[in-house]
Amino acid sequence: MAGPRGERLTLARIVRVRGVKGEVAAEILTDFPQRLTKLHEVWLVTPAGAESQARVRKCWLATSHGGQAIFHFEGCDSIDQARPLVGCEVQVPLSQRTKLPRGKHYVGDLVGCEVFERHPSAAPELLGSVSDVDFTGGTAPLLVVNTPSGELLIPFAADICVLVDPPARRIEVVLPEGLRDLNR
Repeated sequence: MAGPRGERLTLARIVRVRGVKGEVAAEILTDFPQRLTKLHEVWLVTPAGAESQARVRKCWLATSHGGQAIFHFEGCDSIDQARPLVGCEVQVPLSQRTKLPRGKHYVGDLVGCEVFERHPSAAPELLGSVSDVDFTGGTAPLLVVNTPSGELLIPFAADICVLVDPPARRIEVVLPEGLRDLNR
């Protein structure tokens, strides 16, 4: 199973030992929790950064504690063997990330993209780069764009973000009149 740490994503974080058979309960950190039950091999990364591969004997989703994944790893058959796993992140290679429908994007793919403003009669103008995506509860998330004149919040909506090309690290926008003034 390949994947240096920078090329993996965290799906869960182990929060406690569960039962006496070496099982652990994990906080679910993915929007696709069902995929956890299909995992066969994962990386376990301690808070100190030590990492090891582990085979998943079984995983199921529990409704207790607000919804957790229960993992039972091969070679982990007691409380004493499970205890050191508390705090570990459960990771898989980025290549195993769930494919999103067309027009949907992972936040991590948007952060770092350069944002250009389209003009009717001129070449697109560089505004800055995306530093974060803010989910404020509005109708669309907001791209947090660092510009030379400060932070600019741009709704991540199809009629504003007219080109989104994460592999090219580029987003082109058509800003509604007055948007820049709202951000000052």
